[in-house]
Amino acid sequence: MEQARTVTNERNLFNPNSINFDEALKQLKEQEEREEEQRKRDHHSPFSNFYQFNREHSKDMIKLAGKYPKSHQVLLFLLEHMDNYNAIVCSYKVLCEVLEFSDSTAKRAVKVLRDFGFIEIYKSGTANVYTVNKNLAWSSWGTNHKYAKFGANIIIADSEQEQDEHHIKSEKRKEVVLGDLENQIGIGK
Repeated sequence: MEQARTVTNERNLFNPNSINFDEALKQLKEQEEREEEQRKRDHHSPFSNFYQFNREHSKDMIKLAGKYPKSHQVLLFLLEHMDNYNAIVCSYKVLCEVLEFSDSTAKRAVKVLRDFGFIEIYKSGTANVYTVNKNLAWSSWGTNHKYAKFGANIIIADSEQEQDEHHIKSEKRKEVVLGDLENQIGIGK
């Protein structure tokens, strides 16, 4: 069993599991650089546009398509646009416009997906962060789902944009962090 790591202002020479803040930040930066390198390698992969389905859930997908076709459409939309950590941020308005649904139809379809465990929904302010169940489908290497930190693809409907011609448009990305900083950098393990 690995002993707990202690992060302090200065390294404790008598505790081999002691690390100072600068060393912890350096380790975190090195981990982020390794993840970025992996993303670059993945981007050049001929399989970067694929996502995987778990065959164990084929019957669930068939049932969803037959009994809840609108929910199936929403799931396919989420699968098409999710990032490598199965996440996407979008409003109901996006779902309504893209899939030509009413607001109530979109909400019912999402509720079915959530209730049957196809997706999870997290809140980031007033926005919904949708994540497709990693046991159903995955869009990256199978080990990526162990991370709680992910940058989600964000889709914004045209009707949600300001129509001011002089407005400078910029792309914003929200990063959702689940868990605490100690777990992310390995403190206390």
